Amino acid sequence: MRRRRTVRESASIEPPPGYYIAGVTGREPPEAAQRALILDWVVSRRIASGWRVESRSGSQVVLVRGQPVNHALHAFLTVFSCLAWGIVWAGVALVNRVERVALTVDAQGRIVTVSAP
Repeated sequence: MRRRRTVRESASIEPPPGYYIAGVTGREPPEAAQRALILDWVVSRRIASGWRVESRSGSQVVLVRGQPVNHALHAFLTVFSCLAWGIVWAGVALVNRVERVALTVDAQGRIVTVSAP
């Protein structure tokens, strides 16, 4: 049996040191291209842990994890199974959740994370 590799959720989302060079002396804030590289690196880490990209702009990405419940299908199955499928539908509706998170790169190259409903 093969073990699947998973990325820990508690892993840092900041890029590793030396991933980009911020100016000549290291004190200038990163340019737009460098901030885009930082955002790409963070997004690739999140995609590896099961998230998917919902929307993206130059310095912001909205990521989603989970699938919404198809209530029309469950209603159809409940009616044609004489309400027996209703137990499954209730369980799926209670357990299933969709998570959204917005990642933004600020002017200093840091990642700002905002959880959304």
